[in-house]
Amino acid sequence: MARRVLVAASLAVLMAMPAVAAEKKAAPAKSAPAAAPAATSGGGDPVVARVNGTVLHRSDLELQLHSAPAQIQQQPLDKVYPQLLNSMVNATLLEQAARKAKIDQNAQIKEQIAGATTEILANAYVSSLARSEITEAKLRTAYDQYAKEAPKTEEIHARHILVGTEQEAKDIIAQLDKGADFATLAKDKTTDPSGKSNGGDLGYFTKQDMVPEFANAAFALKPGEYTKTPVKTQFGGHVIKLEDKLQGKAGTYEQVAPEIAQQMTQQIIGQKLQELRGQGKIELYGPDGKVIASNAPPPQAQQQAAPQQQPIAPTLALPGGAGAGAPPPPTLSPATAP
Repeated sequence: MARRVLVAASLAVLMAMPAVAAEKKAAPAKSAPAAAPAATSGGGDPVVARVNGTVLHRSDLELQLHSAPAQIQQQPLDKVYPQLLNSMVNATLLEQAARKAKIDQNAQIKEQIAGATTEILANAYVSSLARSEITEAKLRTAYDQYAKEAPKTEEIHARHILVGTEQEAKDIIAQLDKGADFATLAKDKTTDPSGKSNGGDLGYFTKQDMVPEFANAAFALKPGEYTKTPVKTQFGGHVIKLEDKLQGKAGTYEQVAPEIAQQMTQQIIGQKLQELRGQGKIELYGPDGKVIASNAPPPQAQQQAAPQQQPIAPTLALPGGAGAGAPPPPTLSPATAP
């Protein structure tokens, strides 16, 4: 496990190192030994390299691919295979050198390795639970329920010109009636600072995003229309032009399934942590080393000496942690698409 952690941590640097295998490939064919049968470890996980007796498998390489930068992960394995393989060989050589130099015996390094091991095992356990309990059928059922309940929120794309008085707004409407360009007038006339640079463009928004007077007037327009009378709000007088209108709809299964799966995973792990906390013995200590919380029963001697003393309640809500006191996962909100 420690070897995999160290290899993963070194991958970004080693990806830029010269490719050992590429150099060997350039050697004359006649100097190469006869090809040996492909080594395998059984179970479809073949050996991909041996480095001073350390065996590297395809699964090790795939692990490194998951730890690689995003631009590498997006490439097909066959395309980045030589680069990944040589980075693994380089990292393994460095790891072996570090162990020979007894760097792995350093107390601080031991703590880092132990911490990384804890994180890896916890993540692996979470993944294992999710794979076993979140099936395609359950995802489909959850998506169907989401799509059924998703509110179909209408959105519009509009521009506006904000001025101080109703008369100024009327003058702008008169210029628009004569064929003036709305965006050009907005840059020249609006008192909205952002509108001077983007021609009054407000982008897409829902009715709930704006004050009622503005929203009611804007949503009553058809694409291409502008308000024929000034719209008065607490901010001043507005002239509004509707650019586009679209009806919100639920995201597709492909768009929403990852979020549903994440929420289901949160629920599964929350339940599992609640179960583990109920079964486990947990003691928390403050910076001074004194106990601040414990769900362990007091020692027998203490029970006899002070029977009135009660242990702290077993439900421990750690700051930032999940468990019995953790809040439920967030409610899935529908994606809005044109």
